[in-house]
Amino acid sequence: MASPQKTNETAERSADPVIREKVDLARNFTFQLLKGIKQIGMYRHNEAKYPEFLAPALSALTEYTEKHGPLSLKVEQQNFLLHNEPLFSEDTPLSYKFFRDGIRQLIFRPGVTQQEMVTFTMIALSEPERGAEDALAQLWKASMEHVEYVVVEGFSVDGASEEEVAVEVDKVVSYLYSRLQTNSEDYLRFARVSADDLDAQLEGVEQIRGVLVEGTYASDSLKAKLQKEIEEEETARLFPKLVSAIFQVVEGGVDDVGLLEEIFVQLLDAMLIQDDYGTINQMVLKLRALSQREDNLDGPIARLLAYFIQKMADEQRLNRLGESLKRTRPKNPADITRYLQVLDEHAIIPLLTVLETIEVPENRLLLCDVLASFAKNRPDPFVIRLQADRPQTVRDMVYILEKSQHPERIKLFGTVLKGKNLVVKLEVMSIIALGHSAESRKLFAELLHDPVSQVRMQAAKLLPEFDPEKAYIDVLRVIRASDFEKKTADERAAFYSALGSTGVPNAFTFLTQILSAKPSLLSKKKVMDDKLVAILGLAGACNIHAYKVLQGVVEDKSQPVEVLTAARKAMYQTKKALFGDAAPVEEA
Repeated sequence: MASPQKTNETAERSADPVIREKVDLARNFTFQLLKGIKQIGMYRHNEAKYPEFLAPALSALTEYTEKHGPLSLKVEQQNFLLHNEPLFSEDTPLSYKFFRDGIRQLIFRPGVTQQEMVTFTMIALSEPERGAEDALAQLWKASMEHVEYVVVEGFSVDGASEEEVAVEVDKVVSYLYSRLQTNSEDYLRFARVSADDLDAQLEGVEQIRGVLVEGTYASDSLKAKLQKEIEEEETARLFPKLVSAIFQVVEGGVDDVGLLEEIFVQLLDAMLIQDDYGTINQMVLKLRALSQREDNLDGPIARLLAYFIQKMADEQRLNRLGESLKRTRPKNPADITRYLQVLDEHAIIPLLTVLETIEVPENRLLLCDVLASFAKNRPDPFVIRLQADRPQTVRDMVYILEKSQHPERIKLFGTVLKGKNLVVKLEVMSIIALGHSAESRKLFAELLHDPVSQVRMQAAKLLPEFDPEKAYIDVLRVIRASDFEKKTADERAAFYSALGSTGVPNAFTFLTQILSAKPSLLSKKKVMDDKLVAILGLAGACNIHAYKVLQGVVEDKSQPVEVLTAARKAMYQTKKALFGDAAPVEEA
């Protein structure tokens, strides 16, 4: 309880117009600082904008220091104080971040630069729980010329009770601040203190940037435990209670829709900062349920729901979502999917922009699956990007259009397959094959005659996945063509392997006939080459029938050594593929 004397002193200070002006200017600075921090939180990806966001705060600080000299803020757990007057008008963890690291005084000298303001703000925003250094270490490394601080981590005074020690802390901090209040040019950005100066016996004094008075303090495990409890209180209990209370107000009747819209947007931003998409989804479901009870389809809750979803789709909020997806997998990807599925077509372009920044394949797939739901009704943004220079973008657009089952997708894919990037063309073919549609099969049949051999080989490989009987006819037609012998050995092997992979009886008959052929004096080399590719065809089939045919070839000692060797290798590979590691391994 405050003493009457202290109360009177505070009242006298408040009545002093100079002090009143100082407090008002300082409050303007802290207000602008918090506002800038919120803007940075929403646009964390755009570091170039940080100075612009913090410009009003720097201007307010400069106004104070030009009129009254250095601004000295006393750091409390829940607020900054100036002349014992709280400066923050709303709850914020900013002061606690400095307080928990032992910082008890922050001094801003005249001449704080834009870079120093940004540096100080980023230190205030850092989170040691996620791997960042504590505020004290960062202030030490930053070595800002116009920002000073006093640190007290804990100390004991012989023969003093806890209450007396608390008083001594204030005395020590006040003394240190007085040491910082110098008009000389050689001032230091930290306080110097000794036992003689304090006229008290302190334990373990060590001079650092700031002052660190060592003694008995909380262990790291205890600090971590307390911090975890605070976070749990905020996430697991505080926000759900707050959301529940707001919905009780909504259910009681909506009088001021504008005010509720502002409240819900603030809640949305708070949830986004914490990556709590589950709570956001629950809010949408609750609003939707309440809107369905309204007699009017355009009732106040329906308008509130529409406004809330509109804000969910804002570019800066989707960019915030993208930041969380950029390099790490989310804990609850289903919550993010549900969040995105609520949005309408206005979110397509921002989501495509976000997609370009995501590096984790699983997260790209998550976003592509959501975008596929938009592509069928509005394909233009995706079609345009099929001509992008970035291969990954083209692959994503092909996947989205294929998944959306857009009726013109095969025609669109044809334009991609005419491009010059071979790697992209081959990957696009693999994506198209996932659809197993009749249109895709027709496209692959045409690609058997593509000018590029790799494309022809890929088409032959994928064609049996659609219709084996039709694939057998298409591939055999190419094999029997007059110019097939002029193709490279790799391409001929690929076509025979594709023929075998169809698994149709006629394919085995054709391959068996080749293996049973007897060479003449002039056709010895051709027959040998045909038998070797026929072996590859049987290996491509990879089934029991093919294994038995290969086994028969191995046992036929009239076959050339090259054919026997190839057949034995193919037989063992087929056996291993069919029966796993238990199959015997081919001996060298």
